[in-house]
Amino acid sequence: MNTNTPRTGGIPEDPESVSAETTSAKRRIFIVDDHAMFRDGLRRLIDLEPDLTVCGDAPDAASGLRGMSESAPDLVIVDISLDTTSGIDFIKAIKRDYEDMPVLVVSMHSESLYGDRALRAGAMGYVMKSEPATSVIAAIRKVLSGNVHISEKMATLVVSKFVKGEPDQVPSPLEALSDRELEVFRMLGQGKGTREIAQEMNVALPTVSSFKNRIKEKLQFKNSTEMILYSLQWFRKEPSDPEL
Repeated sequence: MNTNTPRTGGIPEDPESVSAETTSAKRRIFIVDDHAMFRDGLRRLIDLEPDLTVCGDAPDAASGLRGMSESAPDLVIVDISLDTTSGIDFIKAIKRDYEDMPVLVVSMHSESLYGDRALRAGAMGYVMKSEPATSVIAAIRKVLSGNVHISEKMATLVVSKFVKGEPDQVPSPLEALSDRELEVFRMLGQGKGTREIAQEMNVALPTVSSFKNRIKEKLQFKNSTEMILYSLQWFRKEPSDPEL
């Protein structure tokens, strides 16, 4: 009897083919954020995971949509603040072009104000940038599995609002603003004038003036000066104060 007959499956696998197979099995993430340092850090964080990989990134909505078309991601991470548009409008654009694309918001902006807007726009999750790295990875996996990821506090607010009909807590007055009005208010808080806002939003000057008038009316400001002062104060504290 020949005792040296090779066993079935005894030939070692090609390391390169194993590596390629492992890479192809990873879920692909695309990042859209206007801060290059954050994109690089998030890329390194995600690429450390055995089942995840970053397939591309972009600083704004236009290049983000192009990059998504070229890289075919399984999930897109979006910030609320982008150079040429709001993250809310970008989420709507993603869902218009890629209806089934999972979107996760990772932002410094308050979940209590933007979380509900992001979900209504089509996002499936919201994570504050102040959260630990493990929370971001957990949120990515949860959204990839088809589930919604929000904080426990945000979940309570959502249930109260949509099931009970009333929130348990007094909402921020800014919730009365539409997505576009809130974007104008945020840019006013950044010290931007009407012309600059119009250029960034790609709208006419009278349109911005109309937004500002509606903001004054909804928030009951006496005049434009009071509105601008309030927006400046709000913007200074908003990134670090989730309660507004």
